[in-house]
Order: sequence, then C-alpha cells, then structure tokens
Amino acid sequence: MTTVLEVMKAGPVIPVLAFKSADEAVAVCRALYEAGIRVFEITLRHETALEAIKAVADDLPEDAIVGAGTVLTPDLAEKAKAAGAVFGVSPGLTEELAKAVKALDWAFLPGVASISEAMQAKEWGFSELKFFPASVSGGPAFLKAVGSVLPDLTFCPTGGVTPSTADDYRVLANVATVGGSWITPRGEDGTIDPAKVRELATAAIAI
Repeated sequence: MTTVLEVMKAGPVIPVLAFKSADEAVAVCRALYEAGIRVFEITLRHETALEAIKAVADDLPEDAIVGAGTVLTPDLAEKAKAAGAVFGVSPGLTEELAKAVKALDWAFLPGVASISEAMQAKEWGFSELKFFPASVSGGPAFLKAVGSVLPDLTFCPTGGVTPSTADDYRVLANVATVGGSWITPRGEDGTIDPAKVRELATAAIAI
C-alpha cells in the first residue's frame, strides 16, 4: 500500500487537476509526467472524473501515483479507489469519512483549516494533512505556528498557492509538498495546452 507520506514526498508539487473528459485527462497527465511530475490529484468535480482516473492510471507508467481529490463522502471514496486511485484527498474531514477511508485501508489526505481541526484529525489517526484553503487561512505563518505545538503533523498546503509563494511553504519543516492548480491553466478557448503544461510543470519542479 502506498502511504500518504510517500505520496507527499514524491515531488515538490502535487497538481490539482480538473478535467472535462478522460481524453483530456490522459493528454494533460502525459505532459505532466514527461515534465517530471509523478503525483496526480484528479478532482471529482466532473461527471467523467472516475473515468479519467481509470484512464490515466492505465495510461501512465507504474511509477505514476494517481489519486482522487474532492472526496467528500464514503461513497466517493469507494468509487475512486475502485477506479484506480491509490490515494484520496478531501477539503475537510467528518467522522463518517474518517471511518470509511480507514476501513478501506486507503491512503488519505484530509483537509484542515484550523488548530482544532488538525487536533481532531490527529485524534482520528491522520498525521498527514492538507491545509486548505491555505492562502486565506493563515498561509505560511499559520503552519509555522502549528509546527511549534503539533510538531508530529505534516502538511500539504493547497488553495491559492502560486509559483511566487510555493517556497514560502516548502521551507517549513512541517511541509512536505504543496498542491497547486496553476500548472494546468485553461486558455480563453477553455482548453488546456499540453505544451504550456510541460513548461509550467518544469518550472514548478525547479522552484
């Protein structure tokens, strides 16, 4: 089983991905992989998301780690794992969801936005957490403060992270990686340009 910490340490940035189709997902994730990205968080925000997860997991080499984002319910967790997602990510955490992903024995990165939420997640058995939405919940200063009182927790800040702020997070001892959607922007025509994706992904890795 892939652990959450292994997922977080597989690269300096985890792209947060939203696709309109499985074909788009495969083309963009190929471009990301070619640029050196090895972790892919495909969010469950579109009706074809589960199909996209399966298609990308089948298409990319074995060292690619494909996961599901925006996992809000136990049902979504079960479906995402069945589709081939080796890890899941959520913007928050409920007791029901915590019990479900533990029962699935599935690597899971739950979201928190406060000290109390982080303490609750720790109590439920999660020591690797998504800090979301990072930019409006205290940013690097918040995580630095958290590190002094909850030093055994490791974070992936996501939400408003940009190329100019990524390293402000990554220099912190309790941050293993950052999540970002800036690597796969849509153009005015609504499409994602794989060439632009390669460029942005290469730059993100090199930050």
